[in-house]
Amino acid sequence: MPSDLPLRPVTFSPSIPEIRFIEQTLLPEVYKEESATTVERLALAIKRLEIRGAPALGVAGAYGIALAALTSPSTEYTRFINDIENAATTLRATRPTAVNLFYGINRALSAVKKHNDIDTAKTAAIREAEEVADEDTRTCHAIGEHGLTVVPHTCTILTHCNAGALACREWGTALGVIRSAVKNGCIVKVYACETRPLLQGARLTAWELARDGIDVTVITDSMAAPLMRKGKIDLVIVGADRITSDAVFNKIGTYMHAVCAKAHSIPFYVAAPFSTFDEDAVESDITVEMRSRDEVASFGGKITVPDEVAVYNPAFDATPAELVSGIITEHGIFKLPEDLIKIKIIRTNTKGTMS
Repeated sequence: MPSDLPLRPVTFSPSIPEIRFIEQTLLPEVYKEESATTVERLALAIKRLEIRGAPALGVAGAYGIALAALTSPSTEYTRFINDIENAATTLRATRPTAVNLFYGINRALSAVKKHNDIDTAKTAAIREAEEVADEDTRTCHAIGEHGLTVVPHTCTILTHCNAGALACREWGTALGVIRSAVKNGCIVKVYACETRPLLQGARLTAWELARDGIDVTVITDSMAAPLMRKGKIDLVIVGADRITSDAVFNKIGTYMHAVCAKAHSIPFYVAAPFSTFDEDAVESDITVEMRSRDEVASFGGKITVPDEVAVYNPAFDATPAELVSGIITEHGIFKLPEDLIKIKIIRTNTKGTMS
C-alpha cells in the first residue's frame, strides 16, 4: 500500500454491498484486503482478529448492521427487524470485552428502529454507520491534539499492542497522540512492546510507524522494566478496550507496564475515545475474553508447550485507575475516579464521541 495514503482498515461500499478490510493477521509480511458480503463473514473476521482494535470494532459493528439491513431478503417490516436483530446478536457474540463493538452495533440498530419503512430504515442504517466512522476520524485527531500537552518536545514513548490507525478508522488513539506530536515538530522515539502472544506491537505498530517514518524499536514485553530503570522511557501511552469507573481494560501485559511505570515515576497515559467508557460498571462486572490455547502453545509453526500442559490465555487485563496518570480523550484529559462526574455529564450531553 502506498505510504502516502491514509490507512483505512475498514471501509463500506453500500452499492455492492460489502465491507472491505485489511487482513491484519497477515501483516507485516503481506498487505491484503478482504471483503465481507455477509454478517457471518464479518463476525468471523472479528473473531480471527482480521479486524481488531476497539474503535475499529465499533466502526465494523455499525457497518455490520448496515450490511445486514441491505442484504435482508425480508419484505415485511417485522421480519426485516428480526433479521437485523439476529445480525446484532451474531456480532455481539464475537468479542465480549471491547465495548466499542457494542456501541457501534447499538448506534446503527437504534437508527434502523426509528423508521417503520424498510427502505427508509436501510438508508438510516447506512447514514448512521458512516457517521460512526466519520466521528471516529474526528475523535482520533482530537485525541492527538489533546495528547500534545503531555508529550515533551524530545522524548521516548513506550506503547503496548496496537492503538494506531489499524485499530481505528484512521490516525489512531495512542499512536494518534504520537503522530500528532511528530506532526507538530516533536522529536519522538518509540519502543513498541512485541505484545505476546499475537505480536500486535511487533507486527502492526512497528509496521505503521515505520510506514510513517517514525523512529520505532521493537522490544519483548519483558524488556520494558529494565529500560524504565535505565531512564530510557519518558512516558507510556496505550489504548483501551473498555474503561470502567475503576479500571482500564487493555491488551494483556498492560497492567505490568503500569506497575513498572509507577515504580519508576514515569507517566502512564491511556488514549481512548469516550465511546470506550463504561463508567457505570466496575472491574468485576466485566467479562474478559479468553483466547485459544493454540495462540500460546505454538509459535512460528512449532509446538512450544507440551500437549499435556494447560495454557491460560486472557486477551486483556485490567489496570487499576490509580496507576493511570490520565485518560486522553476527544474532550480533554481526565483522571479516575475524581473526574467521574465530569465524564458522566459529557456522556449525557453527547453520543460518546465528537458530534
